[in-house]
Amino acid sequence: MKFTYSIIKNSLLVSVITLVTLNAALAQSTSDVSTNPRDQKAIDEAISGWWTASMKNHEQRIAWWREAQFGCFIHWGVYSTFGGEWNGKPFKGYAEHMMRIQKIPRAEYAAKVVSIFNPEKFDAEAWVKLIKAAGMKYVIITAKHHDGFAMYPSSVSKYNIRDATPFKRDPMRELSDACKRNGIRFGFYYSHAFDWEDPNAPGNDWDYDNPAGDRGLYGGVNWFDLHPELLPKAQRYVDEKAIPQIVELLKNYRPDILWFDTPSKLPLSENIKILKAVRAVDQNVVVNGRLARGAGHSFGDYKNTGDRAAEIVPTEGDWETIPTTNESYGYHKFDLSHKPVSHFVQLMAKAAARGGNVLMNIGPMGDGTIDPKDQEILRGIGKWLSVNGESIYGSERTPLPVQSWGESSTKGRKLYLHVFDWPSDGNLILSGLKNPIASAYLLSDARHKSLMTRQINSSDTLIKVGRRAPDAMDSVVVVEVDGSLNVNPVRLLSSTQNNQLRSFDGELHGAGLRYGDGKAFRAYVFEWRNPNEWIGWQTRSNLLTEFDVSVKYATGSKENVGLFEVEIGDQKLRATVQPTVNENESRVVTLGRVSLRPGLHEIAVRPVDIKGGELMRLFYVSLTPIPGKRVPAYPDR
Repeated sequence: MKFTYSIIKNSLLVSVITLVTLNAALAQSTSDVSTNPRDQKAIDEAISGWWTASMKNHEQRIAWWREAQFGCFIHWGVYSTFGGEWNGKPFKGYAEHMMRIQKIPRAEYAAKVVSIFNPEKFDAEAWVKLIKAAGMKYVIITAKHHDGFAMYPSSVSKYNIRDATPFKRDPMRELSDACKRNGIRFGFYYSHAFDWEDPNAPGNDWDYDNPAGDRGLYGGVNWFDLHPELLPKAQRYVDEKAIPQIVELLKNYRPDILWFDTPSKLPLSENIKILKAVRAVDQNVVVNGRLARGAGHSFGDYKNTGDRAAEIVPTEGDWETIPTTNESYGYHKFDLSHKPVSHFVQLMAKAAARGGNVLMNIGPMGDGTIDPKDQEILRGIGKWLSVNGESIYGSERTPLPVQSWGESSTKGRKLYLHVFDWPSDGNLILSGLKNPIASAYLLSDARHKSLMTRQINSSDTLIKVGRRAPDAMDSVVVVEVDGSLNVNPVRLLSSTQNNQLRSFDGELHGAGLRYGDGKAFRAYVFEWRNPNEWIGWQTRSNLLTEFDVSVKYATGSKENVGLFEVEIGDQKLRATVQPTVNENESRVVTLGRVSLRPGLHEIAVRPVDIKGGELMRLFYVSLTPIPGKRVPAYPDR
């Protein structure tokens, strides 16, 4: 029996997304009177002509990307030789930003960095086999990063790997060919806005006094509006280097995808011009969301969220997150903050649950080999995906509410339950599914031995999964359902497992509240300056249970010493904000205990008194069941 819900949802979603995108763009083009006339002209031209025409085959060109779900981002360049070290001293920050961080003059960079780059151990086939074994379905590599150096033989500029280094090969060609041989989609990262080598481009303010650099010259971010006389210079860079090199990449390598970055360094009109040039050459290449966006518009094929996210910012439509193995994208030998395999496995499940892709970065070394620490992570992910990949590839955004034990994804007539926190009593409560379950089994069980299920009530089902988790990182339970999905969207509070109500999963009440970018230390809601704004979660409980209530928060200033309260039904718990020292510090504070009877409960965090301009930056509210303080849980019949 066909899974009607999925079929109808997909067909409607395709039409709705396209119509909403076009209609929103059209509405903005006529109503956004504050947009610069230069940008508005480019917007109107795009929407009334070439861009709208290019969106007619949007669904076809992005289909492979939606199916892929998991890709490999590669930051590799002449900076990789140094691994976060310059003149014998390590430096902090992204290793690929060495030229900017150390303010290395263009001539010195060419003499000491570019001229010695010779990755003799580079083996494209070995790279791709490792990437394929990791379960990655597409590769994006830096053809040109912010330092302006082309990692391929460019006819546009001699500042390239063939003409300026001892390494006379074309690693981009070799990698592209290896990807094709192994069935991996291939594409390029191209830094279209920053170019620290080109005297006309934004970014280099230590050699050329150009705008958009760290010194904030000419008004900083809005330099092109405050100093329009500088714009022709940047336009020469776009017209004479950026666009010709992008066209060169398109014609010579026929990539499946192009990935752009830092669009705010150029005016929107220039970014739209670059996208127009791309579409004039190739209507099928996928373009990410960091090329042409602004003034209420996004002209890419999908959206990009923040870098190095640990939690997922609520994002509609197609989107992608870009974690990296440690904290640098380029190889950094002093950055030993590599995350465990479980971090990436669970991040993939979180992304799948919310309809997005994970493009995970590695930074190969200057000799052409991949860092052994990165290799270990890739092999660990590949081992998990070899068993559980079905739950990720081609999956869709879940219709179920957030589960206390983990996440869920869906595909066809199957639900995939990603259990991070395995129930100690062996009883997994699947909440929100109103349908009877046709079958349930562990994805890691090749025999697909049926698990016993019992519907507790109209919205919840108990699945007997046993006391031992098959995988400590993420054990996947498959649930098959006949017919269209019928879901209760209200989150169930577990009476046996911790309930973490993340701000990203709550409902924001107020126009001023904003999401952080999802990094571990910024997975919060902030800009909490209005006493009438609050965050809420709709929840329900099946059993009489007592919970300890705690919150995790940070502050933006040492002056933030306000007062807030957590409302849970008719119960209120208050606490005073204690300032945190810096953005990397947070506090987890226990507020007290509440008792909840079966039924619906709205949980809200509200300001009582805001001091210091901003209340706090809220990560989550946690409700932890008290052992022995609940009625017996779902006894067997």
